[in-house]
Amino acid sequence: MAGEVLVDALPYIDLGYDDPGVREAAIAMVEEECRRYRPTKNYLEHLPALNTTAFETELMAAEFERIQNRLPMEPLSMKRYELPPPPAGKMNEVSAWGESVDNSMAQLEHQAVRAMNLELMADYGCEMWKSYLETLVTMQAKCQTRLAEVKKEIQDVNWARKTKQTQGGEKLRSLEAQWVMLVSKNYEIEQACAKLEEQIYHKKMECKTYEKTPDKEQ
Repeated sequence: MAGEVLVDALPYIDLGYDDPGVREAAIAMVEEECRRYRPTKNYLEHLPALNTTAFETELMAAEFERIQNRLPMEPLSMKRYELPPPPAGKMNEVSAWGESVDNSMAQLEHQAVRAMNLELMADYGCEMWKSYLETLVTMQAKCQTRLAEVKKEIQDVNWARKTKQTQGGEKLRSLEAQWVMLVSKNYEIEQACAKLEEQIYHKKMECKTYEKTPDKEQ
């Protein structure tokens, strides 16, 4: 494929990574590649458009709109905790007093519920807290177990990579030694052939010289 990069690094058997200047050279190559890289199209165009409002509620949308318009946040209303009497103009109206009484009864019930919750917490809070802590301890144990499993999987992968690269490195060294031996033999053969050609050339020259030399007996 066009532009396909073959990664042939074997970090478990390759040497020279710690030599002076190697890291700087690698960083320079990466920076050069980043400088020359010019994307020609949007590589995310095959994905659907991002929906940023999928999980927004009406309250969140209103708050985001307030922030966008730079409006101040409304102060916390304490009106529900107040016990106001009827307005001055409605002091003689039964309905106004009924609303005030209903409001006071609602707040009284709210305080009664809070007191009941405090009593329940005093009676059962310690046990619930213990149960909560036991749940946390169980979750922690499960997470630690899963973490140990993941670490073992990573270690197994690294060990398999190291074993495979070590075996490949031995094979590469064997093939390299064989290649060096064959190259040496070829060099020796070439030298021997060159010597033979030189000897043949000298023999031919001797023969030509002998043929050109007149016979002394004649």
